[in-house]
Amino acid sequence: MEHGELKPILESIIFVSPSPVKLETLVEILPESNREMILEGLHRIEEEYEDTSRGVELVEVAGGYQFRTKPVWAEWVARLKKAKTVKFSQSALETLAIIAYRQPVIRPQIEEIRGVDCGWVLRSLMEKGLVKILGRKDLPGRPIIYGTTKGFLELFNLNSLADLPSLKEIQPPGVLEPLPAPRILEDVSDSQTLEEIPVPGPSEEVLEDDAQAADRVESEEGTKAVTAFGPEVKTEVAGEEDACKADITAPPLAPSLVRA
Repeated sequence: MEHGELKPILESIIFVSPSPVKLETLVEILPESNREMILEGLHRIEEEYEDTSRGVELVEVAGGYQFRTKPVWAEWVARLKKAKTVKFSQSALETLAIIAYRQPVIRPQIEEIRGVDCGWVLRSLMEKGLVKILGRKDLPGRPIIYGTTKGFLELFNLNSLADLPSLKEIQPPGVLEPLPAPRILEDVSDSQTLEEIPVPGPSEEVLEDDAQAADRVESEEGTKAVTAFGPEVKTEVAGEEDACKADITAPPLAPSLVRA
């Protein structure tokens, strides 16, 4: 069979097929041509339909070849064919992603990752033709093994599972960055106890403000100054010439000024 005859034959077969046609199928139904000739014919069709004046294109999807309308003309195609929008809930997307990346996978593994029951989600995905049963695993209870279907590849415009984006490509930036180690643990030796760890005090600016406030308090008659150090501190009320006295009977903690 000559190349001039092969190209329209391939074009006709792919056009009438309701699903992507695999290369092996074309080789089987066209024994007059070899594999290399068929691939060359497909490549010529792809180049021909890449022209912007064409409304359709030949794409390699789900392991086969299929004619599809170009996305740029989707608005006008939708006026003729009212396509039903495929909607997924958040739980359905999570379950489908786990199956796509972990298949073959069993239900307990999916639920271990998600942390919730996913029985009804699996049934919904199977009804949509995106997930199928691959068999049963040789474990107690013979759990069902799940995997994605050819319809999954067609829906997401993938030729094979190898075309799925890698986890690095879809991982948000900065998520895997290590958290900085606490400084207090770096400065404390193994022999130190919690009581020996120095408590960070107030800044110099804060101490200066407290001193200014104390001067204003002492200049006023009848001011009550209380310096708190611990649970067993005794205080007295000072007059004009009396000084504030404190009987400290417990180890001092970090001092703080309290104004009444």
